[in-house]
This record gives sequence, C-alpha cells and structure tokens, in this order.
Amino acid sequence: MSDPLNESPAPANPGLAAQVRIILVGTQHPGNIGAAARALKTMGLSQLVLVAPEKPLDDDAYRRSAGAEDVLDAAPVHATLAEAVADCRLVLGCTARSRRVQLEQLEPDQAAQRLLGAAPEGPVALVFGRERTGLTNEELQLCHASVHIPSDPAFSSLNLAAAVQVLSYEVRLALLAATPAAPATPRPDELPATHEQVEGFFAQLAETLEEIDFHKGRAPDSAMRKLRRLFLRTDLTVNEVRLLRGILADAQRMARIATGRLSP
Repeated sequence: MSDPLNESPAPANPGLAAQVRIILVGTQHPGNIGAAARALKTMGLSQLVLVAPEKPLDDDAYRRSAGAEDVLDAAPVHATLAEAVADCRLVLGCTARSRRVQLEQLEPDQAAQRLLGAAPEGPVALVFGRERTGLTNEELQLCHASVHIPSDPAFSSLNLAAAVQVLSYEVRLALLAATPAAPATPRPDELPATHEQVEGFFAQLAETLEEIDFHKGRAPDSAMRKLRRLFLRTDLTVNEVRLLRGILADAQRMARIATGRLSP
C-alpha cells in the first residue's frame, strides 16, 4: 500500500505557472537571491526577475540556490521596477501591513487566487522589496494591490527567501486546484491593458490635470493617488485605455486653444 504522504501531487498547470514572475527589487545580499530561487523552484515556479540588485550573483548565491542554478542563470536584470512589469497584467507588492499603504491589502491565499485569475491573459508578478527597507512608496504605486503575510506581531520579520517561500507555496496550492479551461480567444482590444499602457494613461492624465488647472495650486499627489486607485480597480482593457487617452487628448487640445498655445 502506498504512503500518501510520500506521493507527489500531479504537476501543476505549467502554462499558468510560467506566467507568474517573482520579482526581487534592490536585493542587498546575493545569497538571498539564491535562496529565493530555490524557494520558488520547489513550488514549480521558474520565472525569477531581478531589479537593480546591489551586488551581482556570486558563489554564495549559486550555493544557496541548491539545485536552482538554472533559475538564476535565466533571471533577467532590469534597472527599474516599471521596466520589469511593463507587460504584466497584474502586479502585487509584498509589504508589511500599514495604514500608510493606500492599496487593497490581500492575504497570501487571496493574492495567489488573484494572480492565477489574471495569468491566462498575460504575465503576472509578485514583487518583493529590499531586505531591510522593503519597497518604496513609489514602487508600491506601481502595484495593483499589496500582499501581507500575517506573521506574529511580536516577531514579524521574515527573511526574504522565507517570504518568497510562503507566497510561492500559496501559488502552488492554487495551481494544483486550478482546472484547465479551454483557451479563450478575445479580440486584441478586449485584452487587459498592460502595465506599461496603464502607466502611459496615468502620465497623460497627470499632464491633462495640470493643463486644465484642476489642482488650483494644490499639490497634485493626493488626487493622483486616489485616481490611480480608482482606475486600477477597474482592470482596464486595451480599448478602454485607448478611449480614455482619446478623451484626454481632446481635453488637452481644448485647454491649449483656450490659453492661446494652439490655434483652433
């Protein structure tokens, strides 16, 4: 009679797993990158992405990867988080729970379900910050929601690789539970907008609000944070971003005519 505790589960959906990126931002110790690579590979994930690591991969990183050397070798390195998530459909940032983080906050299992719900439409990302300071406010603004691991408040600090392990495990459970569905073939303009397309819309929105003097001398940061949260909740499609940017372009044109910077 077989021992169910020693039996390997059926392979998780490889197509969905390949869409999940684990992104490490500003990692200070190469060994932690190696340990994180091992953590995600044990859960059937393979897409590790590095953003501006403080030091290059070294012998300690490869030693601590313990068999996940292929994950390290394949990991692309980007200069900025915006560059690393430009084509992503969903970006979740791992952070300590804070009232100052004005993002929807998810538990690890909720984050895994949210990621796999978006993964059929394109790449999705879990973002982990620096060992001591985590993600900056500017980096968190690039995320659609935050993820909080409910550790013991009396001793809440998690090693980077341990945090990657926890989230990767939840993704693994969600992958094992996922039922492969028939591939959908939506029109290209019905696909969710990429992170880069949404950020382009936000940049034009900020410019337009300045041109129409929406802020009336007030600092624009607060209004833009609220508008970002509003639009990020809507899962904008490619066509919707195109429509909104068309409206903004008309508003900009009218503002320039009204101020004499453009002829009618």
